[in-house]
Amino acid sequence: MFPPKKIVFPVDFSERCLSAARMVEIFAGRFQAEVSLLHVLEPLSYNDIPVDSSGIAEQRLSTFLVDELKHFDVRRVLLEGDPATEITEYAHAQASDLIMLPTHGYGGFRRLILGSVTAKILHAAECPVWTGVHMENVPRLEDISIKRILCAIDLESQSCPTASWAKKLAAEFGAELAIVHAVPEAKEGAGLRNSKQDLINHATEKVQAVQACVGTEARAFVIGDEVASAVCECAAREQSDLLLIGRSVKDGVLGRLRANAYSIIRQSPCPVVSV
Repeated sequence: MFPPKKIVFPVDFSERCLSAARMVEIFAGRFQAEVSLLHVLEPLSYNDIPVDSSGIAEQRLSTFLVDELKHFDVRRVLLEGDPATEITEYAHAQASDLIMLPTHGYGGFRRLILGSVTAKILHAAECPVWTGVHMENVPRLEDISIKRILCAIDLESQSCPTASWAKKLAAEFGAELAIVHAVPEAKEGAGLRNSKQDLINHATEKVQAVQACVGTEARAFVIGDEVASAVCECAAREQSDLLLIGRSVKDGVLGRLRANAYSIIRQSPCPVVSV
C-alpha cells in the first residue's frame, strides 16, 4: 500500500480532471508510479438517444492529458458499467495502491462528492482514496508543494495505520506532520458529567499512545469541538497541503470520522486522503 506504485485516476474529461492531473503528476513523479487513466461509460438509460459513445470516448481517452503525462507510464482504460463498481473492481484487480478521485466532476461522474459514487468507492476500495474538491484552486505544477500534512485520527483501530501512512508520506515529501483529534463532548456549552479538561487530557494520552505506536513525535492538537469543524479549521489554521483520515474496508469510514467524512471532504481547505 505504501509507497503507492500503482495509481488509478478516473477521468470524465472535465476541467477539474485537468487540474487534478497536476496532483497526479506530483504523486506519480515522487513515487515513480504507474498511472491508469480510467474512463467509465455508464449504460444508456431508457430516454437516451443511441450513439456510438464508446468510439467517441475511446478517441477522447487516447488524447486526453497526453502532454501532461508524457513522462509517465500510463495505461488508458475504457470500461462500461456502474462507475463506482468499475473503478473499485479495476483497482482491486490491478492491486492498485491509490485512487485519485477529482470530485465535483461532470458527465459520468456528475454525482461525485456526496453522491453514491464517492460513497461506494470510499466504502469498498481496498486502497487509500485521494479526493480533491477545490480543483479550481490547484496551482501550476511548478508551484505545487506538500510541506504540511495533517492527520486526523479518531482513536479507533484504524488510527495507527493512518498515522503510519501519514508519517511515511511526510518523510517522503520532507513535510511537517501534525495530528488532530476532536472531542465533541468537550465543546463549549456541552452538558457533561466529567469536566471538559478531563476529557481533553484523556484523549491527549491516547493520541500520545498512537504516536508511540508509529514512532512519531508530531505536533498534536486535541480540540473540544465537532469533528468536521475541528479538523477542517485546524487544516486551515495550519495551512495544511494534505489531510489524512482513517478508513477500512470492513467498517467503512471509521468511528466519528465515518459520520463526518463527507463533511470533512467537502469542507477541507486541502485534498483529503482516506487511508
